[in-house]
Amino acid sequence: MTNETTPVPALAFASVGKKYGAVTALDDVSFEVGQGEMFGVIGPDGAGKTTSIRLACGLIHADLGRVSVLGRDPVKSHRAITGEVGYLSQRFSLYGDLTIDENIAFFAEIHGVRRYQTARDRLLGMTQLTPFRARRADRLSGGMKQKLALACTLVHEPKILLLDEPTTGVDPVSRREFWKLLSEFLASGLTIVMATPYLDEAERCSRIVLLHEGRVLSVDRPEDLQATLRGRILEVVADTPRPPTELLAGVPGVADVQPFGERAHVRFAAATSAEAERAVRAALDRAGVAVVSIRPVAASLEDVFIELVGRGPAGRSV
Repeated sequence: MTNETTPVPALAFASVGKKYGAVTALDDVSFEVGQGEMFGVIGPDGAGKTTSIRLACGLIHADLGRVSVLGRDPVKSHRAITGEVGYLSQRFSLYGDLTIDENIAFFAEIHGVRRYQTARDRLLGMTQLTPFRARRADRLSGGMKQKLALACTLVHEPKILLLDEPTTGVDPVSRREFWKLLSEFLASGLTIVMATPYLDEAERCSRIVLLHEGRVLSVDRPEDLQATLRGRILEVVADTPRPPTELLAGVPGVADVQPFGERAHVRFAAATSAEAERAVRAALDRAGVAVVSIRPVAASLEDVFIELVGRGPAGRSV
């Protein structure tokens, strides 16, 4: 016989409900995050992402159900889990009149970390902030402020990093650098839970929970969710100012049409790619609309999300 036990989840929601007055922020939400996992809490504004992160931090309490962080209640055991959780919010407050070094020292002292110099130097090296350590925070670029905020969040070496839309309003280069940093921290064993509305970021996570209006649409790996979408999808670009979605929706066999900038994703419930392309070309030709390109594409998470919203909450959780 062995004495192996199942590892305690880093974070677990069990039938969690939360209201703000008459507004339901979360309704029967369940999911688990394994230790060392990159997990995404995904959804549009008002989906319940920030509420989920704040519940995990123990900043607010659940009205119904149970939240646990490493097996403990984050509200009742708030002081105990403070050292194990790092929280980076959308509005993380740096002190503009303090230098990079002084900001990190301040947050280390808040967490009671006295010998933080080694962790500080390692974080400055990873974030490439070492040459700027004497610069005041109010003189940093937006991307550098974001990296400093991450360093301040991790200086006490937590086991779990909770991120609430950290890349909102950040330029593409800084977003890419931020994700590179997260990958390095993930490789070191850190558990990362990120709330984001960006579905391209969701694809970087090992698993995600899709939320809509406070309810769970699905919990799964991104690639498995993409594989569940029925039918075939064509990406259609026409010589029109906007995708001719109404025209495409009227093509026989089309189950759904969604615009993506100048492109349209046209999903057929049952047709080969060749049959679908012939039907689209014929419809556009009859309407006098020139075709720029038509090609089959794999389902994106945006396609999946829109489909799941149409079906309603599935209640699937793992």
